Amino acid sequence: MAPTGRTAAEIAASVERDLNQGTIAPGDALPPVRALAAGLGVNPNTVAAAYRLLRERGIVETQGRAGTRVRPRPAATERSARGPAAPPGTRVLAAGEPDPELLPAPMFPDPRTWRTLYDHPSLYPPLADAAREVFARDGVPADHMVAASGALDAIERGLMAHLRPGDTVLVEDPGWANFLDLLAALNLTARPVRVDDEGPDPDHVAAGLRAGAHAFVFTARAQNPQGAAVSPARAAELRTVLAARPNVFVIEDDHGNAIAGPDLAPVAGGTAHWMHVRSSAKAYGPDLRCAVVSGDATTIGRIAGRQRLGPGWVSHALQHAVAAAWTSDQVAAEVERARLAYAERRAWLVDALARRGVTAYGRSGINVWVPVRDEVVTVAELLARGWLVAPGKRFRIETGPAVRITVARLRRDEVDALADALADVLDTPPGRHRNTV
Repeated sequence: MAPTGRTAAEIAASVERDLNQGTIAPGDALPPVRALAAGLGVNPNTVAAAYRLLRERGIVETQGRAGTRVRPRPAATERSARGPAAPPGTRVLAAGEPDPELLPAPMFPDPRTWRTLYDHPSLYPPLADAAREVFARDGVPADHMVAASGALDAIERGLMAHLRPGDTVLVEDPGWANFLDLLAALNLTARPVRVDDEGPDPDHVAAGLRAGAHAFVFTARAQNPQGAAVSPARAAELRTVLAARPNVFVIEDDHGNAIAGPDLAPVAGGTAHWMHVRSSAKAYGPDLRCAVVSGDATTIGRIAGRQRLGPGWVSHALQHAVAAAWTSDQVAAEVERARLAYAERRAWLVDALARRGVTAYGRSGINVWVPVRDEVVTVAELLARGWLVAPGKRFRIETGPAVRITVARLRRDEVDALADALADVLDTPPGRHRNTV
């Protein structure tokens, strides 16, 4: 369906509406500017302005002679690709959520005595002290810090502090779906980097930097969805690669931190501009929307300065709860119990699949990534057998099809049944369906 409207805003809105309604799809080409202008009876400059609005919103991209196309991951707010709904009785292993039974109780301040006014440091001093101790233990420089409302908020603020629309960002492939969507919303270009169990491939990173990438964003451990964790050897390789390009902006995301599994092998800190993000949601509770960001003076200064003009600061009540969690021996014991439980649950499934000849990845974190021939068929067939897993499409750019299985709440007595179902689906020849009754 061709776009409609008389003004640039109306034409752009019609494209976004058609995308939300499914009339057009990611990858579809929009009409050439002059052809659409003639069809609508408007000036070509009006259509060009509409397409420019769509590019700025992260919905379309211009590909030279190939024209203007809907981006593979358009930032259209009403669209969702989270897979099918779960019928009653389905075992849901698709959400990417931690096990609520393994989350420590948050320690908020007493509301009867807690009073915070406007004149105070944006970074709550007890949280700053706790963060310095954590960062020092992990080998992360902590001379300059700021609080953000979770990992994705921190990453967005960092990117906006240094990049402009159209700039290229090196990203993990497969990678965190929400982050890939954020890049589209910011009109930044994602260049995929291959990932294995030890983290981003240094050769792919080096190639992307030679091609002119402006930033490199990666996950330190508990990588979503593949479960990669940067090893000490891989960290050394990446630091060597980045040392040759000291002006690239580096963001290291450690959202899994205490429950991830392996110890941190830090990479960030060797370039002129960098960030290391430690958030609290996965280990201490998803509603603790708080992360501490360490980085160079310029980056932290820009983030803090822009933050003052918007929300001002992250709630000190939240910061208090995170500081209390990071300094509590009792909470540390609970989080260690969660770390061991998640490691055990990952191993259950990966080992069970291996015994059935199925390759799976899950070195750290709460997810297992399983390459498949056709993820749509795999998800549908598993759903027919009572298992809901996440299709890999949301998480990948060039990587082949796969499914993501969240093991955070997986029970030991379920593992063999799940592994049998998945092995059976993957062994079924394309176009044939086994009787599941």
